[in-house]
Amino acid sequence: MTERQRQILAAIIEQHAEIAAPVGSVMLAKLFGVSSATIRSEMVHLEEMGMIEQPHTSAGRIPTDAGYRFYVNALNEAHAHELQPSLPDRSARAIEARVHTHSDRADRAIRSAVDSLVELTQNMGIATIGDELYMTGIGNLFSQPEFHQGNHAQTVARLLDDLEPWLREAKLNEPLNVYIGSENPIGKSSGATLIISRFRSPYSDNSYIGVIGPTRQSYEKVMRLVRHTGAMLEEIL
Repeated sequence: MTERQRQILAAIIEQHAEIAAPVGSVMLAKLFGVSSATIRSEMVHLEEMGMIEQPHTSAGRIPTDAGYRFYVNALNEAHAHELQPSLPDRSARAIEARVHTHSDRADRAIRSAVDSLVELTQNMGIATIGDELYMTGIGNLFSQPEFHQGNHAQTVARLLDDLEPWLREAKLNEPLNVYIGSENPIGKSSGATLIISRFRSPYSDNSYIGVIGPTRQSYEKVMRLVRHTGAMLEEIL
């Protein structure tokens, strides 16, 4: 994949997250300062690679799960090569301030962190607190346009039913784990993405906090916040 194709894929993913609609060549042509024909040509190449697809009812394109995976891997690689951790932004500092007020109670601190993630990402939030799974923000999840179509709402509901037993058995190797759409081990057809961080807490060396939302995510922001929140909870608790 060429550098320009990578940039166009990233732009399609980021624009689609914002507008919740297929992204057209005219919008991208303005963004990149080239002709629509040039963008359309690059879109054909990206489609042939399986990175984007064209919904039947639209001239625009949307990312595929493979496109999202390529983009997320690039974000993880960039994070791994940071010479020093980036300073927390305003959102991360807001989570810290809220959690610190409950630093004497691990359960309240974790709940507070989840509540903050829900507000900041507009996703559903989850965390393990001992043997229990704390979930909040379900309304955020089902208000997303993706889950108004077909049987997506039912498959997401089944994913939520299976989430607690899966987390109890899961041994996630990475501090931050991202399961995109069909990669999701407990909801392959749900069209949902699970972004989850492992952290040590008084309850377990394998406590988890994260969010569930549509595959159409602001991955850079959400991954950064979930990663930071897991690390912060481990430090505080």
